[in-house]
Amino acid sequence: MNRTGIVQDAIYMEHVMDPGHPERPERLKVIYEMLEEEEKKGLHLIKVKPRFATREELETTHSSAYIDRIASTAGKPYFRLDLDTSTSAKSYEAASLAAGGLCELIQAVWEEKLKNGFALVRPPGHHAERDKAMGFCLFNNLAIGAHYAIKNFSLERILIVDWDVHHGNGTEHSFYTDPRVLYFSTHRYGFFYPGSGGATEVGKDKGEGFTVNVPLSSGSGDSEYGNIFERVLKPIGLEYRPQLILVSAGFDIHYDDPLGGMEVTEKGFARLTQILMEIAEATAQGKLVLTLEGGYDIEGEKRSVDAVLRELAQASPLDKRDLVEKERANDQRIERLILQLKEIQRRYWKSL
Repeated sequence: MNRTGIVQDAIYMEHVMDPGHPERPERLKVIYEMLEEEEKKGLHLIKVKPRFATREELETTHSSAYIDRIASTAGKPYFRLDLDTSTSAKSYEAASLAAGGLCELIQAVWEEKLKNGFALVRPPGHHAERDKAMGFCLFNNLAIGAHYAIKNFSLERILIVDWDVHHGNGTEHSFYTDPRVLYFSTHRYGFFYPGSGGATEVGKDKGEGFTVNVPLSSGSGDSEYGNIFERVLKPIGLEYRPQLILVSAGFDIHYDDPLGGMEVTEKGFARLTQILMEIAEATAQGKLVLTLEGGYDIEGEKRSVDAVLRELAQASPLDKRDLVEKERANDQRIERLILQLKEIQRRYWKSL
């Protein structure tokens, strides 16, 4: 069994947007209730107490004026930021605690108090830009966490993996010219929000080659994702040799998600986690930290988070043989995309 940490707090459910909004408090409520079930106590998950992000930490990713704008919503029952993103009285508090909670979890993993961990927080973050809220996101939690790790632990190589169905435009832009962070994103592409994330977006200046975008068609499932992680992410990750792996874990690629249009199962999520753990073991002494992004079918998300936590804790590790066989049997379905990706990325990564 691994020492796996989690971040949870009731304040994360105090962030409320419009009635009927898919990014709603119930997403976390069902996960927190699941963690109290008797059988889950056998996972021996270790709770990491969150804290508020400092102003300095927020300013590594966001402009001072934008932080002030979000802070000004505190105590106001409703404030609209864009077409699909709004705040309630406790949203600023929740967002600051989400970013700070992730930083605390990263610290605990880096200091080897924990093997790995999962920040079960909201609001999500990967769409948030330097000076703009987008796509249900207020502060870019993972970008703030990566900057925190770079500054406090003098890291030179962090791998960020984003498996949310939507491209993490905010995270990409945060590190587009920075070789200290390799950003790898799988996402639905083509007339789909936010519209960024083409395969030829590879970074620029000193960051050229340190952005890897994998644009997918709707209907992609376990075999497609498994092949991409095994045949593209893994060789690049092993060559890059990250000191820490951070993950934007979006569960809107689940087959029941109302927004995603993908076909990943609970076992598929465990398989992706397993591959990330293999890379982390080979390069970073297992240091792996996930944070919650999207996922709007509440029951599907709950079961998938459970599968990921079990894999992280090594409570009931996935027997990957069946999934690997299916990946090999179905690899022709994604062969053309993988060849295209290798053609684009080969100039930066010898392992391809």
